[in-house]
Amino acid sequence: MGTIETGIRSGRLSPAEYETNFSDLHPPLDEHEALVASDRCYFCYDAPCMTACPTSIDIPLFIRQISTGNPIGSANTIFDQNILGGMCARVCPTETLCEQACVRNTAEHRPVEIGRLQRYATDIAMRENKQFYERAEPTGKSVAIVGAGPAGLACAHRLAVNGHDVVIYDARKKSGGLNEYGIATYKAVDDFAQKEVDYILSIGGIDIRNGQMLGRDFSLSDLTSRHDAVFLGLGLAGVNALRTEGETTEGVEDAVDFIAALRQSETKTDIPIGRRVVVLGGGMTAVDAAVQAKLLGAEEVTICYRRGKENMNASEFEQDLAAAKGVAIRHWLQPKRIISRDGKVAGIELDYTTMTGGRLVTTGETGVITADHILKAIGQTFEADGLGIIALQSGRIVIDGEGRTSLDGVWAGGDCVLGGDDLTVSAVAQGRDAAESINLALAAASQPAVAVA
Repeated sequence: MGTIETGIRSGRLSPAEYETNFSDLHPPLDEHEALVASDRCYFCYDAPCMTACPTSIDIPLFIRQISTGNPIGSANTIFDQNILGGMCARVCPTETLCEQACVRNTAEHRPVEIGRLQRYATDIAMRENKQFYERAEPTGKSVAIVGAGPAGLACAHRLAVNGHDVVIYDARKKSGGLNEYGIATYKAVDDFAQKEVDYILSIGGIDIRNGQMLGRDFSLSDLTSRHDAVFLGLGLAGVNALRTEGETTEGVEDAVDFIAALRQSETKTDIPIGRRVVVLGGGMTAVDAAVQAKLLGAEEVTICYRRGKENMNASEFEQDLAAAKGVAIRHWLQPKRIISRDGKVAGIELDYTTMTGGRLVTTGETGVITADHILKAIGQTFEADGLGIIALQSGRIVIDGEGRTSLDGVWAGGDCVLGGDDLTVSAVAQGRDAAESINLALAAASQPAVAVA
């Protein structure tokens, strides 16, 4: 009997198989399907779905507009609250937000397809390049934004609408942040992230300078000296370490880097993958990495999570998706050491875990899973280089209800702030609301002083 080939390599599938595997996860609704789906909405007064949406989109209104044959008006309603509504329609965990709150669940256990309806409307508006906003008269004020991700883009658009000049500094070669580099390819096909960036920039007054990193190319004090206000939408650039023996072995890779490489590959044929892949973690990144490993041709993919199913940050839909794609999810396992052979990954030894007295502890039992490729998806960290004296707590930026930081003239939002929930839609809401606060502050600063008799 011959030996089974192991190791990491690209081109495990045919070009046609790659194309099929990485096609749209949820194909868009056609007009008839959208009308049928919109007809299921009760158009609730004080709709719970609106409360569940971090950007507070008027969901009953936009669905009613679709049902009456007005998708352009529907898109306007969506963009008024969420200028990145197209991407959020694709990547939001609607099953735990608006759709979970839908009253249709009570009797039918099947919500209105809010996410797909939102995509239907916004896709039409973007495809027809319908612009709903015009810039106000120039204010002469300049605002710096660090980070061209969801928070930064939402902030920039709202500021530009109000007539301010905006300069976005972003460390990456391409704009979009998490939407461009950090989500599964099958969730946003056809280079949608860049199309959305272009749509947002078409308002005018926004200058993006790529390849510019805070702490390397400029400091926060540089920005405050050159601009009237600053917004920090930095995201999470660091990756948590396993702190496990063998972590640097060839074949151990950060899942975020793996996903980013996939997002930037046109054909996927150049992305190497092992035959037996283990993904460590329990969040959306872990599921995205695991499912895509399977789609790249890995024969066995296993997610190992140190707690139980109910503790996973990945939604139940995402977990079910992974299972449907052939990914095994094993709980109550945490990495103990990476097993290597000839300097390459050969497997992973794991400790079994349990909860005792409210604490996660190991049981003393161990197990081994054969693997030639290990992807780490155990969380990301905020890197604060270049921020100076700005207040941090638990490694994130502290802000007030308007997004103001401890430093006068500096706001922040998105994953880099304390209390961030790592959702695109929440980052958009924080960027939008910070822009409103910045606009009021700049307007107040422009008012002439009132003479006191």
